[in-house]
Amino acid sequence: MELHQLRYFVAVVEEGGFTRAAARLHLSQPGVSAQIRQLERELGQPLLDRSGRRVTVTEVGAAVLGYARTALAAVDGIRHTVDEFTGLLRGRVALGLVSGAALDAFEVPALLADFHDDHPQVEISLTEDTSERMLAALHGGELDLAVIGLAQEEAPPGISLRLVVDQPLVAAVAPGDPLLTPPDRADVPLAELHDRPLISLPRGTGLRGVLERACAQAGIRPRIAFEAAAPEALAQLAARGLGVAVIPALPPGAAADHGLRTLALTDPRPRGRVALAWRTAGPTPAARALLDRLHRALPVPAGGEGGGPAGDHQGLGA
Repeated sequence: MELHQLRYFVAVVEEGGFTRAAARLHLSQPGVSAQIRQLERELGQPLLDRSGRRVTVTEVGAAVLGYARTALAAVDGIRHTVDEFTGLLRGRVALGLVSGAALDAFEVPALLADFHDDHPQVEISLTEDTSERMLAALHGGELDLAVIGLAQEEAPPGISLRLVVDQPLVAAVAPGDPLLTPPDRADVPLAELHDRPLISLPRGTGLRGVLERACAQAGIRPRIAFEAAAPEALAQLAARGLGVAVIPALPPGAAADHGLRTLALTDPRPRGRVALAWRTAGPTPAARALLDRLHRALPVPAGGEGGGPAGDHQGLGA
């Protein structure tokens, strides 16, 4: 068994096929396929199912995948340790971002471009997905770092967090909505929305998880009429009178700019939280360098903690 065979196997799984894996590895597709066949013959079991349009792992392959990634990470760690003595940083960092650009003021392209200028030997990949899937990818080693929405108060096992956004959730409605009676009303109990069409982020997002948990506490079942991946889209749907959007609180004047009125949610008072997340076991040196950069660049909520990895959280309070 050779390390390059394990690297080819992991690449095929992550890319979902031999052609894309070969392009990523800068090798020929037949060469990659032949090496994985040789690995399967040595192990005596097929690792990949090639019968569909997309190559997937077999049950044995899924069991082997974690060990293959661990072995490759160990070898990379040896190289990185040696590189630290020469001041050279190399490797690969996979970063995930919550769908919908939850951090409008955070210039992701500029930060990654600056990081690439400082560390040209580090390959960076960026994906956007739901928080639920990104947490699974962090656990599986497919992502090194992620900016996710939090559905729970505490950090998931094996994951460290640093809070970057913490805002109350509000009900956003079009002017003239029945909820705005009397006109000076400032809040609404969540239970009062039990029969209203709600507009929310999709399942798997942190905000949706918070909403569903809050509704359970209020003793109601949310009636989700519309879903959209970006809070901006939720606001636009609500402004058209299509329902009540549950969104993070807007800056002063922003609600009126969108043609909306907002009411604070009460009983309970749910909050939307976004956090920087990484595996507690520790990122690679390249991922640690990007993590340090993110710590410095990402905002800190009022009353929150800043700093670098020394301020890591295993859980988040209210």
